[in-house]
Amino acid sequence: MAPLLVLVHSPLVGPTTWHPVAERLRTAGHEVRVPSLLDVGSGEPPYWPRAVDAVRESLAGVPDDAPVALAAHSNAGLLVPAIRAGIAQPVAHSLFVDATLPATAGPSPALPPELLEALRPMAVDGVLPRWTDWWPEDDVAAMLPDPELRRAIVEEQPALPLAYFEQCLPVPRGWGDGACSYLQFSPPYDGEAADARDRGWKVERLPGTHLQQVVDAGETVRWVVRMVGGG
Repeated sequence: MAPLLVLVHSPLVGPTTWHPVAERLRTAGHEVRVPSLLDVGSGEPPYWPRAVDAVRESLAGVPDDAPVALAAHSNAGLLVPAIRAGIAQPVAHSLFVDATLPATAGPSPALPPELLEALRPMAVDGVLPRWTDWWPEDDVAAMLPDPELRRAIVEEQPALPLAYFEQCLPVPRGWGDGACSYLQFSPPYDGEAADARDRGWKVERLPGTHLQQVVDAGETVRWVVRMVGGG
């Protein structure tokens, strides 16, 4: 039986970044959940437990013994160890999609120190601009060429507190003992893909932009299903 697929979006954007893939997966007969992490930056730190809660809530009604497969994009990769430890269902596979890898032993910083320091001056009253506002508009348009979809993704994304990126995320012992693989889209993740390969994981490449799952949902579906063993 194919595992239920849980598509975890980066906390810097929103669930719309996985919706085109989810729609195609459901059409093909797969059971899918796309938890919303839009509220993870609310309240006081630590923030990561809210992401785990959102995934757990999205699995309400799913039997505790039903296997699931996680597909985590971008910064959501850092949440995988905590999600694996925080849900009742067994995780049959963890697929990192153009994603940041957790440390082999924790904790993992939410951002590399050099990037965090570069972002500090952008914060206003402790809140950073939305992710797409970190980059030139032309770069965002190149990454999301469909104007309507780009508008939806830009409008949906949250403005996260600087404190979100100052947190460290837990890495429970043995989290990587289960099946893991890596699907790379863009050149900036060459290092992450090489790290995944060094860990003995299967690594594949679907060349494109960092949000290739939006740009080419059909091809992304093909690779996700192939890599998690869902058909």
